[in-house]
Amino acid sequence: MTVQEPVSGFAVAVVREDGRWRCSAMDRTALTGLDASITALRELRSTGAVFGMCNVDDEFFVLIRPVPGGVDLLLSDAAAALDYDIAADVLDLLRVEPPDEDDEEVWPEGNLAVLADLGLPEGELLVIIEEVDLYPDEQLVMIAQRCGFGDDFEKLLEKLEQ
Repeated sequence: MTVQEPVSGFAVAVVREDGRWRCSAMDRTALTGLDASITALRELRSTGAVFGMCNVDDEFFVLIRPVPGGVDLLLSDAAAALDYDIAADVLDLLRVEPPDEDDEEVWPEGNLAVLADLGLPEGELLVIIEEVDLYPDEQLVMIAQRCGFGDDFEKLLEKLEQ
């Protein structure tokens, strides 16, 4: 991989328990490798929904949702696997080959229904991903708003930017 550490961006853990959402910052190592993100999310141990939202270098995002016996993943741009370890890790876990270096088209890889049970159907998630004029952080804000934790997510992002 060609990107040097540290990678800029943010990783946020999202938990829904007893009908309430909670967003918290994850360690920055979550941006460099998928294993660190999955481990951090599994350690949260909640009876409700738990997932991670990673904005990597303002280039792409990854949604990570531990499920019994595995993990659901969504990578917003499969071509990111050519330059970023975490994106390559996602494709490896999904058993998907990275695109050719000549391919300039943006397409997601993984489970588009990863948040369907939380209010974001796969068709709407695809529309958000295909909005190429938005930065990944803006796309993640839209996802958070659609799922119902947009205010908490934006407050956390403001703290992270300080």
